[in-house]
Amino acid sequence: MTEASTPLVPTPPTDLPRTLGELRAAGHEFRTVKEELRDNLLDRLRRGAPRFPGIVGYDDTVLPEVERALLAGHDMVLLGERGQGKTRLIRGLIDLLDEWTPYISGSELREHPYQPLTPATRRLAAETGDLLPISWLHRSERYGEKLATPDTSVGDLIGDVDPIKVAEGRALGDPDTIHFGLVPRTNRGIFAVNELPDLAERIQVSLLNVLEERDIQVRGYQLRLPLDLLLVASANPEDYTNRGRIITPLKDRFGAEIRTHYPLEVELETDLIRQEAALAAAVPDHLVEVLARYTRAVRESPAVDARSGVSARFAIAAAETVAASALRRAGLRNEREAVARICDAASVTSTLRGKVEFDSGEEGRETEILAHLLRVATAETFRARLAGLDLSGFTDLVAEGSIIETGDLVSAEELLAQIGTVPGLAKVLDRLGLGDAPSPGQAAAGVEFVLEGLHLTRRLAKELTDDGRTLYGS
Repeated sequence: MTEASTPLVPTPPTDLPRTLGELRAAGHEFRTVKEELRDNLLDRLRRGAPRFPGIVGYDDTVLPEVERALLAGHDMVLLGERGQGKTRLIRGLIDLLDEWTPYISGSELREHPYQPLTPATRRLAAETGDLLPISWLHRSERYGEKLATPDTSVGDLIGDVDPIKVAEGRALGDPDTIHFGLVPRTNRGIFAVNELPDLAERIQVSLLNVLEERDIQVRGYQLRLPLDLLLVASANPEDYTNRGRIITPLKDRFGAEIRTHYPLEVELETDLIRQEAALAAAVPDHLVEVLARYTRAVRESPAVDARSGVSARFAIAAAETVAASALRRAGLRNEREAVARICDAASVTSTLRGKVEFDSGEEGRETEILAHLLRVATAETFRARLAGLDLSGFTDLVAEGSIIETGDLVSAEELLAQIGTVPGLAKVLDRLGLGDAPSPGQAAAGVEFVLEGLHLTRRLAKELTDDGRTLYGS
């Protein structure tokens, strides 16, 4: 197994200053991280430029609150159920930092040349003066993140005494003996703590001074380090209460508490699926809408534990599963194109069952509940897309006892050969956004969707055989 490749950091431009004297001569002005964020956000607001690319469904709700928190210079906590894009939003904040920022070469805390913090860098600055060497930090390197777990220690976040440095002869109280943790090492950047309430209470206490007084304490002696960073956390709303696992003084330190949510409209849910899903085959728009409505129905179902939520990853994985089913059929039936059909959605109910937390009283009925909700979502999409159309041409196909066979192993050509020319098919395909000249796969997807919709609205009979085939008849 190979390790995941890390993103390549751009090489700094060659014309950037390399010493403190050159930096001053260039007229560089020091700004804190929060001042950078404020100024760059204001610039984008004035220019009408995108502030948070890739964030779907928050334009009128969450993002204005995030922008106000940044303009106020507040540390913030995002409260929301799983899969609401909290981490994506937090990571997107680094795009509001300056592309390049100077720091003292070799500095463990990436200290600004105008603001050396540790005894070692202060000594170096005093000895070298304007010849103090400078390096440049790309904004992608100014982000730190920790997933809170019960075994997280103060040393992980803040730091601890380094026994090797003590063994080298330094006194135990010498600040140079400290091995700094993740928070100080993200100095002059953005640090995120995901699932903050999962930190043990004594670890939460270690963050109090970081948030307010901006100093740290390690092993009984205190270092006054005016850390320059934005601290952002995420949490489940149920845990972020006095009755949960968060200490009240830590809550008080955050300047802004922002509630996230799942997409409020079906259209936003479909946009999210299209943006995030890595589809191995074509998935028509009407089928994406079915999956979006299905996800919303699962979230709203009384049989599902509302406190755990139903992640946006459910809808994304559903679309990817449906596409994979179409690709499998194309491989088995030697089709030239792979286009998903409504029959492919049936596989979602079993493969994604583990992504949903059901109430304890529904044990054993999970697949049945999910299958019912899928039928409801399909019927809603059928009515929304094809209401008012004359579909008698489809019902006439089986009016005299004929049977149409379909299923996840019936090719598009085999399905279309059974129906021949159907009056009204062109209008159906147009309503479904499949165009004037659809491919066989697209046409079969439209036809099968109509047949399933007619069955769900009680205008067509349907039978499932033991070998997995679907028979539509009178």
